[in-house]
Amino acid sequence: MNQRIPEITVEDLKARLDRGDAVTILDVREPSEVQICRIEGSTVIPLGQLSARASELDPDQELVVHCKMGGRSAKAVEFLRQRGFDKAYNLAGGILLWIDRIDPSQTKY
Repeated sequence: MNQRIPEITVEDLKARLDRGDAVTILDVREPSEVQICRIEGSTVIPLGQLSARASELDPDQELVVHCKMGGRSAKAVEFLRQRGFDKAYNLAGGILLWIDRIDPSQTKY
């Protein structure tokens, strides 16, 4: 990817959730991964299904996309932004960094 993908830190996401900001969290991992750990309240659409299911998402809503470490979600953000989702952001470090810094009670894989 040539252009920089807009990102948000796990700390920033946590602060926004704690404030009650309207943020949609999109998990683009596979269902088997989501069973191991997940950010509560997240919407799960595996990356391979995103093109078929993007209509389920609101392009006017702020969208934070995550995967395990940030690679798949960066692709998802690029895809979504090309389709008018101007408020889509990649969660830097993915769920592994979320577990490290925000919710260490969850299982890593």
